[in-house]
Amino acid sequence: MVLKRRRATTENTDDDAVRAGAAAAAAAHPNGPIRTPDEHGEHGAADDAPPDRIGAAFFDLDNTVMRGASIFHLARGLYTRRFLSTRDIARFGWQQARFRLGGEHMGHVGDAQESALTFAKGHTVEEIRVIGEEIFDECMADKIWPGTRGLARMHLDAGRQVWLVTAAPIEIADTIAGRLGLSGALGTVSETRDGVYTGRLVGELLHGEAKAEAVRALAAREGLDLTDCSAYSDSANDIPMLTLVGDPCAVNPDARLRRHARAHGWRIKDYRTGRRAARIGLPAAAGLGALAGALAAGTAVRRRTPHRA
Repeated sequence: MVLKRRRATTENTDDDAVRAGAAAAAAAHPNGPIRTPDEHGEHGAADDAPPDRIGAAFFDLDNTVMRGASIFHLARGLYTRRFLSTRDIARFGWQQARFRLGGEHMGHVGDAQESALTFAKGHTVEEIRVIGEEIFDECMADKIWPGTRGLARMHLDAGRQVWLVTAAPIEIADTIAGRLGLSGALGTVSETRDGVYTGRLVGELLHGEAKAEAVRALAAREGLDLTDCSAYSDSANDIPMLTLVGDPCAVNPDARLRRHARAHGWRIKDYRTGRRAARIGLPAAAGLGALAGALAAGTAVRRRTPHRA
């Protein structure tokens, strides 16, 4: 009986990943003109020439393109706008500390999923989109890794599509992709009714296998040749996405991804500063600092009796 339950849970999880990936691809809208086989190809538009392969690059967001967890930066911005309570921001601070100390884990992802549902429920899509633009400029713009942004620009200059692939809400992911001049974004899709969030996700958070499903679905829609594509991530949780493409690259990798990348001959790029030992100490201090800052902020405003919008 226990075995049957475990199988059912796995099947449901896989179904949720497929649904999440399909929803992310359906919601993905390019920010600019999409390259066609005749553009940038060596053979031009000759009728008898073989079609040029269309490639793209896929970038994870948290700690790959942006330092830290985007959901925490979003939470900080929402807190200042009274969308979140003191308890909410303290929880986000703790999640950020765990992320910086130990990397992504499925238990942390579940917490993030619950948090994502909490802040969006009852608000309109347009409201979150506008606020997301403001929060990017206030809290996220200076967190972008210059080295990773340079990689994205290299692909764009070569005429290739560049997509952000993230567990962040699609509205926020779209904003970040637009601000960085990328082709578009694949992000977590939340259920809406009449333009208002219901507090439920379509499938699950876009994470792990769900990211791979989203990339597969987008590639089918855009006619992308995945063997001619690149993918970049810092987390071993993104190995399903990285193994889909012909050119996987570990960026600022966690220990497990670094080992996997070395074993499989993948490229590795690290834009973090300092010696290897410092790479362990600094993220820990930064994470604990984020938590302490959140708690201090909560204490300072408790006298004002914060409330939810």
